[in-house]
Formats: sequence, C-alpha cells, structure tokens
Amino acid sequence: MHIIVYMDHLMDLVQHYERLGYFQELISVLEQGINLERSHQGMYTQLGVLYAKYKEEKLMEHIKLFWSRLNIPTLLVACQQNLHWNEAVFLYTHYDQFDNALSTIMEHSAECWKHSLFKEIILQVSNTEIYYRALQFYLQEHPLLLNDLLLDLAAKLDHNRVVDIVDRVDHIPLIEKYLLHVQRENLSSVNEALNSLYVKTENYKALRNSIDAFGHFDQIALAQSLENHELMEFRRIAAHLYKLNKRYERSMELSKKDGLWADAMQTAADSNDVPLAEGLLQYFVAQKQEECFSACLYTCYELIRPDVVLELAWRNGLMDFAMPFMIQTFREYHDNLAELRKKFDDKEKEAADAAAAAQKAKEEQGGADPNMGMGMYNPMGQTMLAIAAPGQYMQAGYGAPMGGQMNGYGY
Repeated sequence: MHIIVYMDHLMDLVQHYERLGYFQELISVLEQGINLERSHQGMYTQLGVLYAKYKEEKLMEHIKLFWSRLNIPTLLVACQQNLHWNEAVFLYTHYDQFDNALSTIMEHSAECWKHSLFKEIILQVSNTEIYYRALQFYLQEHPLLLNDLLLDLAAKLDHNRVVDIVDRVDHIPLIEKYLLHVQRENLSSVNEALNSLYVKTENYKALRNSIDAFGHFDQIALAQSLENHELMEFRRIAAHLYKLNKRYERSMELSKKDGLWADAMQTAADSNDVPLAEGLLQYFVAQKQEECFSACLYTCYELIRPDVVLELAWRNGLMDFAMPFMIQTFREYHDNLAELRKKFDDKEKEAADAAAAAQKAKEEQGGADPNMGMGMYNPMGQTMLAIAAPGQYMQAGYGAPMGGQMNGYGY
C-alpha cells in the first residue's frame, strides 16, 4: 500500500504480481489503494486494465465511476486487446473521439450496437463520410430503422447522394418517409425517386399531387413512360404532363384516345390556341358528340369564333346545341357596343365642355376692365380712391390710350 502511491514503482509492482499469478490479490491491493489520499491516475488506470484482463464484469462500473480520473488511451488499448467493445465505445465518447466510437459500433455491432446510442453519437461526428457509412450499415443490418436515422440526419446529408446509394440496392421504399420529409427542397433526384415509387405502387393520387407541387424533374421522360401504362389514370397523368410542358396536341391525342373529353377541352382552353380549339370542336362534330360540342363551346368560349360555330351548327343540325353560345355572344356584342357608345358620348361631352369653358374664359379676359382694383393718380395732386367712369376722364380733358382703355395711372 505504501509502494503503489509512487507512480514509478506501481508498474513494477503490477508486473511482479502478474508474473506470480496473484491477479486477485493485486486487484484487492489497488481497490484499497484508490481510497487513499495519495491515490493518483495510474492507480485508477491500472485497476481498470486489471478488470479488463481478469474481472470484466466490474470493468464498466469502474469506468463509469472514475472515467474522469483515468488515462483513457491506456485503458482503451486494454479494452480493445480484450475485446470489451461496449467499454471502448464509452471511453471514446468521453474522450470526444466520436468518429472512432461510431466506427467501433459498426465494426462490432453484435456486441455494442444500440439504436439510440448510435443516433446520439452520429450527431456529434466530425467526418461527414461516416454518415454514408452508417447509411450502408443500416441498409445491411437494420433496414427498418433506416428512416428514423435519416430523419435525424436530414439537415446534414446530401440528399442526392443518399438517393443514389439506396437506389443502387433498389431499396427506395425503405426511405419513403425520409424522401417525403426532404421533398420540400424540390430536388430532382428526390422527386424522381418518389414518382418512380408511386408508379410501382400504382398510387396515382400521390403521383398527381407530387407532380403538381414539385415540378423539378424530367417531366417529358415520365410522360413517355406513362403514356402506354395499363391503368388509365396514369395515362391521364401523362397527358397532364404534356400539357404542363405545352405539348398540347400530344396531350389532346392521349385524352381523345381514352375518351377523356373534359381533359381534352381543358387542354384546348389552356393552350390559348384558336385553331386547336376549333379543331377539337370539329372533332366532336365528326364523332357525333353533340353534348361534347356544346360543352366545348362553354369551356373554350374565348377561343372559338362565332362564325365557325354558326356554320358547323347549321351544316350538321346542331343549332339547338349552339344557341346558348350564340345568345351569349350577341349579348356580349351588345354590351361591348353600348360601352363603346357611352365612351364616345362621354368624350364628345368632355370636348364640348372644354370648348365652352375656353370660350367663356376668352370672353371674360377680353371684356374685363384692367384698372379694376388699382388706385388712380390725379395730376391735380389727388389720389383717386375709386375707379371713375371713362366719361369723367374725357370731361377732364385727358384722352384715353390707344384701344380706348385707360391704364392704371389715368394716362
């Protein structure tokens, strides 16, 4: 007990006991020694090493109690040599060696892997490559927990790389929740992975919502892959994609092929193309679709010319179906003409009012007395406080200036 308090002699004592095989006695000496006032780091560390070699059931308890007083690198070597991986992970985490701790867990997962511990440590690693090693580790050993791990790491991952790694092993369905979480960033790889998944699972509603909300992906390629799909709803989505990319004719062809008349009419209306809308109207006439003829007049009202409608209806006996369109058209023509007349009348009235105002202003300017409101100076030395009548000046013998008007001073 007096020897072990000296660091220089402690190792010689330990070697002497071990050489003679007194392992339990040596452990007892050190267990009593760490309670001494002169106990030092070497005593705690060597006791941990002895536990690792000869009494492993007490090793974890010792580390948890005295980890702050241990020489962690020395004890780590002992734990690794004696295959105590749980203890090694604990020491790594308390020595801020999180990368090594996570590598140890992945290399010896059968002994020391715990999902909660793994997630806690991976959030503190410094080498981002470990994220993708962890991804592959979970794919191989714990695929059902992969979503949970990725959701915790979502802010730190390269989503394109994640999708590429998982797609190589064809396990995209495993990370659907993660993809939905990061889809708000509108990345093409994420959108394409989800869209492909929806096609495989025949979830046309989710596919339509994804296309409308997140448009950053190869839309034409997806449309081409869907236009011959066995389910009509997916062929309908292909037509929708063509419409979004302004390939209106191709979209209408797919809609007409499946008898989706409402979609074809809406596509024609969205195209804002007069010949395309009128061509669809003629198609309905040729197919004897009288109700669709009338509905198309309503849907594409702004694009179809009245003379075309009137001629088609007259030639094919569809006057009853065309009459609502014609009534509305005549009403609009009447309203537009009345509005134009009102504007024309208002402008004429404004012009007349302006001319009258100008004439009145001219008359007022020409007939007003310019001496109004000015004081008059009398040559006799008197100031006239009021404007005298023109006759008074003449009687006084003062002539008026040229033009018959008096100036402000009576000259």
